[in-house]
Amino acid sequence: MEDPITVLLIDDQPMIGEAVRRMLVAEKDITFHYCNDPTQALKVARSCQPTVILQDLVMPEMEGLVLVRFLRAHNAPTRFVPLIVLSSKEEPLIKAKAFALGANDYVVKLPDKAELIARIRYHSKAYVNLLKRNEAEAILQAENFRMAKELDMLRQMQQMILPTSDELEAIEGLEISGFMEPADEVGGDYYDVLYVDGVVTIGIGDVTGHGLESGILMVMTQTAVRTLKEIRELDPIKFLDALNRTIYKNVRRMNSEKNLTLVILTYSRGKVSISGQHEETIVFRKGGEIERINTMNLGFPIGLDEEILEYINHTIIELNPGDGLVLYTDGIPEAYNIEKKQYGIPRLCDLISKISEGTAEEIKQAIIDDVKGFIGEQKVFDDITLLVIKQKEFNDEEPLDDEEPLDEEKTLEEEPLEEEPLDEEEPVEKVKEDMKKKKKFGFFGK
Repeated sequence: MEDPITVLLIDDQPMIGEAVRRMLVAEKDITFHYCNDPTQALKVARSCQPTVILQDLVMPEMEGLVLVRFLRAHNAPTRFVPLIVLSSKEEPLIKAKAFALGANDYVVKLPDKAELIARIRYHSKAYVNLLKRNEAEAILQAENFRMAKELDMLRQMQQMILPTSDELEAIEGLEISGFMEPADEVGGDYYDVLYVDGVVTIGIGDVTGHGLESGILMVMTQTAVRTLKEIRELDPIKFLDALNRTIYKNVRRMNSEKNLTLVILTYSRGKVSISGQHEETIVFRKGGEIERINTMNLGFPIGLDEEILEYINHTIIELNPGDGLVLYTDGIPEAYNIEKKQYGIPRLCDLISKISEGTAEEIKQAIIDDVKGFIGEQKVFDDITLLVIKQKEFNDEEPLDDEEPLDEEKTLEEEPLEEEPLDEEEPVEKVKEDMKKKKKFGFFGK
């Protein structure tokens, strides 16, 4: 059905008002209102809310062009209502002035009935469409504002669950410094550092895309990693398998196509296990030597498939004092500058080699400054996340391996070798328990 039309005629001659009324009376979708006093025009218009105004240009109480100006005033309720001016004769100069003041049409009165109705319908339809478009835009703006608030809350939540500086400083043996900056309000990058029972678990990943869905999946991943850490799951293969199943089932429930690359590092006393598929892990040695560890064969994208157990593997590296690791998401190597050149891994490795003697914080800041300097004025299209880990000096009071030091003097005095064999020094139950732990994950036997 056509939208209803409301016509307001402003003319000091009742005879003209009656003539127009009779022209429109048969049109069931048109409602007609008449005002013979131009000084009351705005009041009547505010009351009837016309979709088209017909206005005479010659009236004793007010000059017609002055009324046009009033109807088109910035705060007038009729500012955007289509205005058809009526005149007793063709006057090009008057027409020009009327159009300059905001009139939409000009008709010599009284026009043919069919012509007048056609003009009314044409202008009314355009105005109603304008109102609908404005209403839709207002609804869209309100929805965008609501979503922006929700996204801002999620962005704040992402920042809140990042490890605090106090947490990082409390980790024995390591300097750790992290940085995360989303390209949009909500990013899809993830990193976390968890410290339980002397074992450090470090995760870094990148959800496909960014925005609300990616941000939610990032928070899910952080929660799942922390849960597995709290239940003391140390086996890297079981860890990633359980994590993947959790994320996969949630992604299917969301009816989402999102997934993420993820690498999990587990650290204890200078030894680091690396598992999961993500960007390369960069190892820097004291003196500047660089090693690049490809994680392609250490895992599978999380949430992409339910069964990934056969793809999960792990490798172990050792860190000596002054050595360290740099973890990052693809927002760094794939950053573009204004000339469309990529930052690249070689540039990142060269920089790390030159600054490897600095603290973890200094290395992190130097990398971020170099990346941002490279990008320059170019828009940032992807999230940027960076994590720098550096091995401190070992505490000489603690043993480096899993066994407790042997006090030879005490052993010789209190437990002679000929009376008690070495393989019976500890209870059988304790030996079995230790062997199970060492088979599970060699350097976490304590």
